[in-house]
Amino acid sequence: MFHPDNNVSLKALISLHKYFFLKTKTYKKEKVQLITLGCSKNLVDSENLITQLDYNQYKVEHNPSNTDPASIIIINTCGFIDRAKEESIETILEYAHLKNTGIVSKLYVTGCLSQRYKDNLESEIKEVDAFFGTMEMPALLAKLNADYRHELIGERIITTPSHFAYLKISEGCNRTCSFCAIPLMRGKHVSIPIEQILLQARNLAQHGVKEIILIAQELTYYGLDIYKERSLSKLLNLLCEVEGIEWIRLHYAYPSKFPMDVIHTMKAQDKICNYLDLPLQHASDPVLASMKRQITNEETRRLIGDIRNILPEITLRTTMLVGFPGETEKDFNDLCTFVKEHRLDRLGVFQYSHEEDTSAYLFEDNVPAEVKEERAATLMSIQEEISLDLNKAKIGKEFKVLVDQKEKAYYVGRTEADSPEVDNEVHISVKDYCRVGDFARVKIIQADHFDLIGELIP
Repeated sequence: MFHPDNNVSLKALISLHKYFFLKTKTYKKEKVQLITLGCSKNLVDSENLITQLDYNQYKVEHNPSNTDPASIIIINTCGFIDRAKEESIETILEYAHLKNTGIVSKLYVTGCLSQRYKDNLESEIKEVDAFFGTMEMPALLAKLNADYRHELIGERIITTPSHFAYLKISEGCNRTCSFCAIPLMRGKHVSIPIEQILLQARNLAQHGVKEIILIAQELTYYGLDIYKERSLSKLLNLLCEVEGIEWIRLHYAYPSKFPMDVIHTMKAQDKICNYLDLPLQHASDPVLASMKRQITNEETRRLIGDIRNILPEITLRTTMLVGFPGETEKDFNDLCTFVKEHRLDRLGVFQYSHEEDTSAYLFEDNVPAEVKEERAATLMSIQEEISLDLNKAKIGKEFKVLVDQKEKAYYVGRTEADSPEVDNEVHISVKDYCRVGDFARVKIIQADHFDLIGELIP
């Protein structure tokens, strides 16, 4: 669990030993339910909170499926775009009602929405006992008479299936994209020291995790603040040395000034999935300039070409944003042309959300909602055909597949080209025995737009 070079005191080691290895444990009578909304970064925050609460003898249910609320409710909110904010508010109000009826005794709200709109929420939703920002876990724990333990930084109770986990390598973002409210909620970029990340990775591996998914608002910035240089490649090489980890996956790498040494490292290290989430957002130069993306259409084309030249087998995932203020039909057509030409493996589409306190908020939100919706549907229709072609090309080929779960008729798994929940799945008949959490060799026999059907290779 802990290593001598991590400067952990003997007293702390003894304390943690007692905590993690005692056969029996007495929990407090009051049960906590934690509801997590939003992205994987929020999920990691919730997992860290669960770990701290568990240490303090609180039994925690995460995203409970039952309809029997606990006496203490904590909601970890998202405040990214309008739909996410609406979901967060609806969830808070649902539990506020239960508090009014006496079913819930304590209601706490944390996360991005709370960070961004704390004052407004406090005045409008009186049923909530306290609101906390994104970096206020110790204060939240104090409300529950729970101690925040720094010794638990390397430990984390995960809520994902036991064979994969998200690993956050930094907080916040220094980019100035005009549409994005993330810096308002998460602050400036802060890298997590390499030693802490490696400690987490080792502990995850010891608990059976085989795939780690590196997340940050901006992966390529890693190290600039604490090491005065981009250090993602160095981190990746060290993570590849962690015994038990077989796949390392990269999410959310900003395209402007992308460090190409990362691609060379991916090519050299077998453990790193040939997969990169590269949010491009648009392809029209006027829109890219208004978005403050610090990159042009030509530079984007060159980047994709350079990446594919070095690593032809790479799977590129991206997101596009339609309906940005001032986006013309020509701008949108340029975007469609770009998508058709470059045939990116994975593509998601967001509709522009007019967010206060961002620099784009000064623009008129002049693309009608129905046009945003139509453009999003058009772009996804283009991507569906690309995805179908790419998937059909996999028929007859063999892949290493990580088996995620068993459903009624199928085992469900993923290739290294697929991240959980957002990408394709591989379905394997239950007639072929697989063990969840293990890797299997699978031959693809059928394909549709977003999923593959395969058979186990003995």
